Amino acid sequence: MELLGTGTAAASASAGLRSASNGIVMQCAGGLVGASFNGAAAAAAGGRRGSVRVVAKIKKGKMGPEEEYPWPDKFPPGEITDGALKYLNRFKPMPNPPKPVTLPFERPIVELENKIDEVRELANKTGLDFTEQIAELEVRYDQVRRELYGALTPMQRLSVARHPNRPTFLDHVLNITDSWIELHGDRGGFDDPAMVCGIGSMDGMGFVFIGQQKGRNTKENIHRNFAMPMPNGYRKALRFMRHAEKFGFPVLTFIDTPGAYAGVKAEELGQGEAIAFNLREMFGINVPIIATVIGEGGSGGALAIGCGNKMLMLENAVYYVASPEACAAILWKTSAAAPKAAEALRITAQELHKLGVVDDIIPVWLVDSYYPG
Repeated sequence: MELLGTGTAAASASAGLRSASNGIVMQCAGGLVGASFNGAAAAAAGGRRGSVRVVAKIKKGKMGPEEEYPWPDKFPPGEITDGALKYLNRFKPMPNPPKPVTLPFERPIVELENKIDEVRELANKTGLDFTEQIAELEVRYDQVRRELYGALTPMQRLSVARHPNRPTFLDHVLNITDSWIELHGDRGGFDDPAMVCGIGSMDGMGFVFIGQQKGRNTKENIHRNFAMPMPNGYRKALRFMRHAEKFGFPVLTFIDTPGAYAGVKAEELGQGEAIAFNLREMFGINVPIIATVIGEGGSGGALAIGCGNKMLMLENAVYYVASPEACAAILWKTSAAAPKAAEALRITAQELHKLGVVDDIIPVWLVDSYYPG
């Protein structure tokens, strides 16, 4: 990052970034951008009181590892609890990779993976050539994987959509955009972490991104409220839809929520009104809106950012008016009937595409191409 200014202004730029009262920090793919709105600092540097001064900018050229989004290595480890940089804490690289989680129907795949690893380890230890055996196992692995995932039941697809290691909204955004800036607040005094909004570019074109964000571990899930937005989250989303309309940005929404938060506080703040207002207003937004279900699409909490010109779904995502467990409890008085409810609800992308609810399905291989390795 290249610092601008003279005298103590340049020397204190780094400290200024840590103070919410001294500047605004935006998070982007190339580094940090800070703009000082402190009138006293401007007057001390000889400028007009109240004027806007840029105190830092992104250095042009190839991005080094120390400047990569979302968490530059030059910042000290640990949580930053004060100032504007605290917003960066929530999606920095995890210190330890997530533990692998195997779904029950995936056990044949895992067994083949273990066999392949064993044969490779044996080849390394003995120096013998097991190329043909490994190739045969890999062919078998691909075949079993295609067969299993090509014949998933609705409940199995639901378990894939809820997988704890499934890519989140921010994972998708950071893999498809050239640059990304997260924006905060609903202009009503709230900022819901469960609803993430921002502006990003792809191939030189700007878009407004809006999506529900699940956590990658228990701590993040508690902070994100398990991707169940409060009313201020939906008002925040609508604010940025109007922002997109004003400046001519297409809107891309990413749906991944079990539903809107149904707590007492949410009802006191007007959860139903916020969702209904979004439904009405989205029909009148004069820029293209493309909604994509990337995981769970639960009830009105999903629909409140899902009214668009096009509705897309990932191949193993689900979209429902009520979860199969809730539906089973209501109709059959037992959650054990959830598989039966899932069949009746038509929650999968394939069924919804047949019904015309979904315009297109994004296949797994296309999503995998954005996640090398």
